[in-house]
Order: sequence, then C-alpha cells, then structure tokens
Amino acid sequence: MIARIWRGWAPPGRADDYQRHYETEVSEHLTAVNGFRGAQLLRRDEGGEIAFTSITWFADLDAVRGFAGDDYEQAVIEDAAQAALSRWDERVSHHEVAV
Repeated sequence: MIARIWRGWAPPGRADDYQRHYETEVSEHLTAVNGFRGAQLLRRDEGGEIAFTSITWFADLDAVRGFAGDDYEQAVIEDAAQAALSRWDERVSHHEVAV
C-alpha cells in the first residue's frame, strides 16, 4: 500500500472553504479511482494560517497514477482549492506502508 502525503496552507477565513472542497469534490474524485483505499485530512492552526495535511491511501503506484497521472509526484490542485489556499506543496511525497 502507498501513502500519498501533501500539505497546503489557508488563511483562517478560507480554511473552512478548503475543508469543504476536500470533503466533497476531492473525496468524490478519489472514490472513483480504482485502487483508492481511503483518505484523511489533518488540520492544524499554525499561528496566522491553517495547515492541512492530506494523506491518501492507494493499493499501489498504478492506482496513484490513476488519480494523479504519469507525473504522479505533481500535486493535483483544482481551481477551488487554489482559491481557498494561500500556498501549497507543488510536489507530493509517496511512502510505502511498512507496517
């Protein structure tokens, strides 16, 4: 199994907008991907902005490619996310689940 980890930051006034986007549009897109195994969105106040960490779980790298395309380390940031976030990681890290 592969864990895909990405971070983005939002001003406090737009953080709820990003969370709603993740819960609806991102979740809907992910559930349509063959090999998708689940997702978690972590939220943390970092003094002046809200940090989000997305951890998505996929069966293997082929499933990750089904979501992100051939350049699967490139972040997938839809227009609604860009409108809510002030900055984000352009690249995503992938980790093989060991235990």
